[in-house]
Amino acid sequence: MTSWRDTASASAQEDLDGLLNVVLPLAQELLGKNGQFYPFGASVSADGEAAVTASDPSLGANPEQVLAGVYDGARATAAENRAAAFVTDVLVNGSDAVQVELEHRDGIALVVVVPYTPGTYKRFPKFGELRVAQGEPKVWGPA
Repeated sequence: MTSWRDTASASAQEDLDGLLNVVLPLAQELLGKNGQFYPFGASVSADGEAAVTASDPSLGANPEQVLAGVYDGARATAAENRAAAFVTDVLVNGSDAVQVELEHRDGIALVVVVPYTPGTYKRFPKFGELRVAQGEPKVWGPA
């Protein structure tokens, strides 16, 4: 079976792996503290710096609106960045999971799903095995 890594440049792999290593621990921390989180994002700038992003707080607390705001922000700064991640707390087949959409300006779009078991009071959830699938571009391609 062909992996996305077979066609991705070393720098694209490094950017996407780096983003995943930033957002998954943050999602786990937020779940441990709050039991849930609103969608958030992260990006890798043209000079290789990773940063966490969020949407405009005036969008309210609707997760779909918050995620749309994170997408809009990434599209608005696409020329300044080379990779982006979008993180949501989702249900997959009735089970809790963290979904991370990863995208690189080189044309790679992936969806990573990590099921989790909620932690007890103020404890980190236990993450399961991550699954990777082809994603849909949100920033550097058709929306």
